[in-house]
Amino acid sequence: MKKILFLALGVLLLASCGQPKVRVNAREVPERKDDFVFENDFYCFRVYGKALEGNPTAPGFDFWAKNCDTLVAEGRYALYASGSDQAYHHNLGNGKDCYKVAVSLGAGASSPFIADTLRFPATNYRSSEIVEKTPDKVVFVLHYPEWEVCGYKIALDKKFTVTAGRRFCDVEDNYTFSGPIETLDIAAGIVRHDLVQEYNGKDRVAIWEHASDQSVEPEEGMIGVAVVMPSAGSTVVKDGHSLCVKTIRSGEPVNYSFSAVWSEYDIHTAEEWFAVVKSL
Repeated sequence: MKKILFLALGVLLLASCGQPKVRVNAREVPERKDDFVFENDFYCFRVYGKALEGNPTAPGFDFWAKNCDTLVAEGRYALYASGSDQAYHHNLGNGKDCYKVAVSLGAGASSPFIADTLRFPATNYRSSEIVEKTPDKVVFVLHYPEWEVCGYKIALDKKFTVTAGRRFCDVEDNYTFSGPIETLDIAAGIVRHDLVQEYNGKDRVAIWEHASDQSVEPEEGMIGVAVVMPSAGSTVVKDGHSLCVKTIRSGEPVNYSFSAVWSEYDIHTAEEWFAVVKSL
């Protein structure tokens, strides 16, 4: 009898616990022009897909500012699906879309850097796969098909690790290529908008700037963006970007981390943001 009571109590306790709280999200969004969105309790980003190629082809990461530790992307896509495609450009209480990417690396993407010039992929990401997914962590890969530039044939598989409670997203790039020489410079970095302050270290770059997308309403607050690449050979400012650069052979991984913040949340000044970046 006691054994039965203990078993029954165990079932009740398990039932009362419910499901773990989901603190990360990552998925393709075919209902919004093939976006791929990913977020945790600190950040929210999206990458553009095939439907937006030529409109323009935009390799960069778009930052969706938020001022809360909850997941916001699904709500913003629901607004889009309802026909309110500009609604998430307004602050509805949990943040807004106030960052401009255009044809750039945006807030932390990477690209071949040949002859001191960024050479963006010829397409947006074309396919994806989820490698691991739990309530607190998601790992996924975005695939960029082969393109030709400056005598090279280059393809990219880009692996992301999004972890709850971690302010930075971790990336492992796998560039495979053939070309005139056996090495290739890869640059990961940040497009520079209305810059106010910047920090450039030996293996990391960070900026503090005015919110850059004013297509819907005057922007509020400031945005901080950073890229940290421990194995970088140099950092440079070129082609309107702050960049970390590494020379690789085909298939050699490029590991780096990136993130962005909005001053309307928990980081309010450039000094606070740069202190976070230096501590990583």
